[in-house]
Amino acid sequence: MTPVLVGLVGGPDVGGRTTTAVEGILAGAAKAGATTSLLEISQVSQEEIAAAFEAADGVVLGSPVYRASFSALLRTALEGTERGRWGEKTAPLQGKVAATVLTGASAHHFLAVNDLRNVLASFFAVQVLSPGLYFDHGAYVDRTTLTEESATLAAAHGSALADLARAVRGSAALQAITPQV
Repeated sequence: MTPVLVGLVGGPDVGGRTTTAVEGILAGAAKAGATTSLLEISQVSQEEIAAAFEAADGVVLGSPVYRASFSALLRTALEGTERGRWGEKTAPLQGKVAATVLTGASAHHFLAVNDLRNVLASFFAVQVLSPGLYFDHGAYVDRTTLTEESATLAAAHGSALADLARAVRGSAALQAITPQV
């Protein structure tokens, strides 16, 4: 099975540090045999996001950290994503896997990764690769280049996400888990 993974970047700057981080994870997934694509939330509609989620086996969600949380762009995209509850007709993230990567100016907000993981795991019943990644400015050579160490770590997460997607795809029980509320 060839996993299909989509990266979704929740930063306002196309091609910024968060895009670089998500691309690093997707590169590792591609090397592990996954088919990958990338969407910048600021450039696509909610309908395009929902369609990408529906078509994918898994997602890589990336966001800069603002005020100790993931971006309003990503929050809005997730709030606009149905989860098959309360009369909603679709659940495009159900039975899927996710990896998360947040970026920030310093290490002070690295725990924001937990907030995003909790939303995905609890609210959407997504199987989330742990731990999530957090890259501060020290993880970059420049805006579009990760350090060797950071690139290796991102690629390892991508490879692990591809493996996790295969495992979840092969498990009817994991795919059937739904949000409780």
